[in-house]
Amino acid sequence: MNKRIALSRMLLLIPLVALCTVRADAQALEDIKSQKELDKAVASLDAALFDSYNRCDLEKFATFFVDDVEFYHDQGGVTLGKESLTDSVKKNICGKVTRELVPGSLQVYYMKGYGAVEMGVHRFHHPGHDETEPVGEGKFIHLWQYKDSAWKITRVISYDHKAAPK
Repeated sequence: MNKRIALSRMLLLIPLVALCTVRADAQALEDIKSQKELDKAVASLDAALFDSYNRCDLEKFATFFVDDVEFYHDQGGVTLGKESLTDSVKKNICGKVTRELVPGSLQVYYMKGYGAVEMGVHRFHHPGHDETEPVGEGKFIHLWQYKDSAWKITRVISYDHKAAPK
C-alpha cells in the first residue's frame, strides 16, 4: 500500500517537475516554422515565467529578462533593470498576489530578426484575501528577444488595470 501511495505521488509530481524545467531558451526562433509553433513556444514561456512569479522563485523569474529590461506600468510607473524588477516583485507580489492568463486572450506575433511580441489579458488574485480584495485585471505586452540561444523579455507594458468583471 505504501509503495502505491509513493508511486502515485511521484506520478503526480512528474508534470510539475516538467513545467518547472521549461527554460527561457525554449524553442529556437529559427526552428519555428509556423504561427502555431510560435504561439506554443511563447505560451510555454509565459506559463513558465508566471509559474516562477506565482511561486516567488525570484532566481528563475529573473532568468526571463535581459539585464536592462524596461517595465512600464500604468499605476506603478517605470521600473528599469532586471534587479529592480525582481526586487519590486519580491516586495509587492510575493505572498500577496498570483497571476492567471485569461483563457483565449493570448496573441503572439513574429518580429523578424528579433523574436516575438506577446499580448494578452491577465487576472491577479489575492490569496487569502479574495473576500476583501477584488480580483484585478489588466492588459500586457511583452517584447521577447531571441538572442544567444535564449528567449528574454526586453520590454513590458502593463496597462488598463481595473477590477475584473464578475
